[in-house]
Amino acid sequence: MTSKTDFLHEARARGFIHQVTDEAALAAKLQAGQVTAYVGFDCTADSLHVGHLLSIMLLRLFQKHGHRPIALIGGGTTKIGDPSFRDEARPLLTDAQIETNKAGIRRSFDSFLDFGESKALMLDNAEWLDGLAYIPFLRDVGRHFSVNRMLTMDSVRLRLDRDQPLSFLEFNYMLLQSYDFLELHRRHGCILQMGGSDQWGNIIMGADLVRRVAQAEAFGLTTPLLTTASGTKMGKTAAGAVWLNPDRLAPYDYWQFWRNAEDADVGRFLALFTDLPMDEIARLAALKGAEINEAKKVLATEATALLHGRAAAEAAAETARRTFEEGTAAETLPTHSTALPAPVVDILAAAKFVASKGEARRLIGQNGVRLNDVPVTDVAAQVTEADLRDGAAKLSLGRKKHLLVRAG
Repeated sequence: MTSKTDFLHEARARGFIHQVTDEAALAAKLQAGQVTAYVGFDCTADSLHVGHLLSIMLLRLFQKHGHRPIALIGGGTTKIGDPSFRDEARPLLTDAQIETNKAGIRRSFDSFLDFGESKALMLDNAEWLDGLAYIPFLRDVGRHFSVNRMLTMDSVRLRLDRDQPLSFLEFNYMLLQSYDFLELHRRHGCILQMGGSDQWGNIIMGADLVRRVAQAEAFGLTTPLLTTASGTKMGKTAAGAVWLNPDRLAPYDYWQFWRNAEDADVGRFLALFTDLPMDEIARLAALKGAEINEAKKVLATEATALLHGRAAAEAAAETARRTFEEGTAAETLPTHSTALPAPVVDILAAAKFVASKGEARRLIGQNGVRLNDVPVTDVAAQVTEADLRDGAAKLSLGRKKHLLVRAG
């Protein structure tokens, strides 16, 4: 374990820090002893995705330096929906949907944080939010919030500037997130909230509430908005989100996501999404030409090992080597079973290799789909029993994404 005082230094060196409230005072707290910090994750799906990974890795780094992280599951706040940087309200989920999503999200943390007595905590804000009485909450908490100030926050102002409606339900989200901070301070001595840069307004309001009500120091830290070198949002692909749970995205596909990183992103992603030391990262990031592909393989294997385990990561790397360097379709490629014959478009959509059938048709029209390494030129093409080779046909998107199709 490394020194508690090194957290801010390493976090900044690796690129995690965008904004901090009163960094000198926070550094003093970190030096004085163990600090408790949290990040909140609402239950909008049954798995987290790569877009959440920056915050998860920050919690991991925080624990590495001897501090106590809290992963706060938003069983309560999900019932409202965070309006931050959205043009419209999130769809309201049923209690049953939220419970299903909570169960899936909890699994996303198991590989990254060490839970147990005096270690990382996983909590659910429904524990205190579901039982709030409305009038007492407004009297005890709401009186500390200025509507004038709330209207200046980006999460609210940008929606109003675009003449998009903001419901009173969503307007309450800032109060409830702030109350989370207060409750975590009361229950667990939490003094630091961390999150993405889009949460800055909510975080400073929460820190202010802790100071007002508990007369205690409280701090906020945000991570930068992460985009790829070409400007696309981190974690978004043509087929949709890059999920963390293996039932949503196979370990091989997760490995391929990192292997396909742009050259200019390799060093930054190694620093943020692996535990490799910075001197080794600097060596890998300095590789040029064809050698940068070796750094990408290291990135893919190390990132996949953190989530799915070393064995799964090495199996994915070996599958890729056999597929791309030896030209053989390994048995560990993602597999989709279906009754044959079946349209190529339907298979790609059902296997979630594309976002929609329309996307599959577009890719076929651009010669981006191959069946057993032969270009598919007809959008009505089907995979038939005659296409099976040793029990499977290989569908490929470009040169780097492959799917084995079996009869079943």
